[in-house]
Amino acid sequence: MVNRTLTGAHYGWRDWITQRVTAVILLVYTAMLLIGLVMLPKEYAAWQAFFSHTVVRIFTQVTLIALLLHAWIGIRDMWMDYIKPVGLRLTMHVLTALWLVGCLIYSVKVIWGV
Repeated sequence: MVNRTLTGAHYGWRDWITQRVTAVILLVYTAMLLIGLVMLPKEYAAWQAFFSHTVVRIFTQVTLIALLLHAWIGIRDMWMDYIKPVGLRLTMHVLTALWLVGCLIYSVKVIWGV
């Protein structure tokens, strides 16, 4: 019988790249919002019109998915590094995943009005 060690992140390259790509997406979206803050009138109707464009909605949804992926990798690695009891760690993973899926579902409802 092989005794597996269930601690440590050991995902390496894939997670490193994912964190960097999602960070760039978040940075570009933040820059877009800051430019919009400067360029758009400070009226609700202007912002409502801006966010009603399909391209902006898609970019907003992609950014929120990137944020959720970024958060998942960071929190998952934190649970794996600092919570040693396997049952507690699994519980924290499941609760985190459920929370992030809930956030994704809610973001679709808010962005697309579903």
